[in-house]
Amino acid sequence: MLKHQHIRLGRIIRLATATTTLSAILAISLSSVPVAASPTVLVGSAPLAVAVNPSTNTVYVTNRVDNSVSVINGKTNTVTATVSVGSLPLAVAVNPSTNTVYVANFGDNSVSVINAKTYTVTATVLVGSG
Repeated sequence: MLKHQHIRLGRIIRLATATTTLSAILAISLSSVPVAASPTVLVGSAPLAVAVNPSTNTVYVTNRVDNSVSVINGKTNTVTATVSVGSLPLAVAVNPSTNTVYVANFGDNSVSVINAKTYTVTATVLVGSG
């Protein structure tokens, strides 16, 4: 069984499960998050993908086991919302111009479209199984 999952904000992101840790360097630094601080933020089970909206200083993390996306305020390093999406969300992308989040769901071959202002899924687009 998986224990608490953590994400560290700043220049290096760490996603951890009870048995493994994955690190990735962020292409965009969150200017309001000091690198030295690197707080730990509790997110859902089996976090995998991370996307940042630099316009709103918001971080989005997919949670594979929970079928959800954790929304993190990059200034306060707190989870502000959890949005239910399709099965096995494996990737996430943000359009900063429209403040829209796109989540690729491997388990049901769909893309969840999230309105980042209301934290609601506005559409679920079915895609190919290949």
